[in-house]
Amino acid sequence: MTLVAVLGGGPAGLAAAQSALAAGAEVTLLDEGTGLGGQFWRHHEMLTDPRLTHGRARFDRLRAALQRATVHTGASVWSAEVGASVTLRALIGDVDGQDRRPLDIQADAVVVATGAHDLALPVPGWTLPGVTTAGAAQALAKRDGVSVGRRTVVSGAGPFLLPVAQSLALTGSEVVGVHEASRLGALAAGWLPRPWQLAGKAGELVEYVTALARHGIPYRTGSAVVRILGDSRVEAAVVASLDAEWRPIAGSEREIACDAVALGHGFTPRLEAALSLGCALGGGRRSRFVMVDDEQRTSVAQVFAAGEVTGIGGADAALAEGAIAGFLAAGGAIDDPRLRGPLAVRRRMRAFAARLERAHGIRPGWTAWLDDDTVVCRCEAVTRRVIAQSADAPGRAMKLASRAGLGPCQGRTCGHAVEEIVSQAGGTPAGFDRRPLLAPIRLGELADRGGA
Repeated sequence: MTLVAVLGGGPAGLAAAQSALAAGAEVTLLDEGTGLGGQFWRHHEMLTDPRLTHGRARFDRLRAALQRATVHTGASVWSAEVGASVTLRALIGDVDGQDRRPLDIQADAVVVATGAHDLALPVPGWTLPGVTTAGAAQALAKRDGVSVGRRTVVSGAGPFLLPVAQSLALTGSEVVGVHEASRLGALAAGWLPRPWQLAGKAGELVEYVTALARHGIPYRTGSAVVRILGDSRVEAAVVASLDAEWRPIAGSEREIACDAVALGHGFTPRLEAALSLGCALGGGRRSRFVMVDDEQRTSVAQVFAAGEVTGIGGADAALAEGAIAGFLAAGGAIDDPRLRGPLAVRRRMRAFAARLERAHGIRPGWTAWLDDDTVVCRCEAVTRRVIAQSADAPGRAMKLASRAGLGPCQGRTCGHAVEEIVSQAGGTPAGFDRRPLLAPIRLGELADRGGA
């Protein structure tokens, strides 16, 4: 029997596991979280307000389908290699625990569904207590019923800002503004053509717009938080109007009193596992994603990919891609009638993803928000000045000279910003996605494995 390993327990991974089982494969699913669901269905059983629930019935069905699968949560996959089969090495247990147990898997095929994490562009003052990513603000609201502040400004780009504002309002925060960096022209170019293609998303938009109106939350386009003020924590945010390239317009700045700021400029895919397995990337420097064909197969024959690692398209796209990837990884055929629905959804959602990028894609002028002393790499407290001065150092030498991206997060938070600053300073950016170890592992744990 074919063994399919699925990396990730979010919408794409759960759909891949269900589909692979339906095609007759043996399935092992690994997820680093303490429970299944990924970022979209994070800690679903712990939701504090039913109004924050999205797609609960679908999640329950997918989870129930895994009764015939082997599921490992709390699984840190630290090595992934391709040979005659796919070899995955993981440690199971609390990442801070002392007794994690090793697990090695030899799979016939693997579905990489590792998802994405928040992308927040740096702003002067963003290291102050009270500043979070938009995803973190929503997670605290949904999981714990906790608001990040009494008066919160939400700033960034993309439709995700709307549910974040709704979640904050439902947990008692006064959301004093949602600031979308893209101007009306970009939003219109992305969303107005062929409106019938958005039929499946119209209901969500109406829900969020209604929520903003009910709570009296202003929504501003072509606007962003460009500086955060405070001594020991957030006291105010400076908001400015932006031009089409996201450069602040002189004289448009105004100060808003607040004690919290939630920043979210989209998402960046988690590519470490795909790169370790040898998968080719596409999409350019500003938006690298795993390249897949119509079967969700990567450039490596035994490796499939689904969800946000192939392009930011939302949960519906991830579910469809996961279903296709899992079925074909298990040896199924793309013309199987069971894939008609997922294939149709994928076609529709790929068009949605293209709209998303046209409307909300990051523009290069955002670096004009920064001053020389703005901390860009938070782990190592590296400023824009130091990064720009090290820009002409080749490849990894830039990292060693500046220390940018060499802290605990290994560039997951600052990598996009560092690469943009280096590029604009005339240097060649060094990628932050390729790592010899995919997850933190203690030297003792590595020694116990014989250095494998």
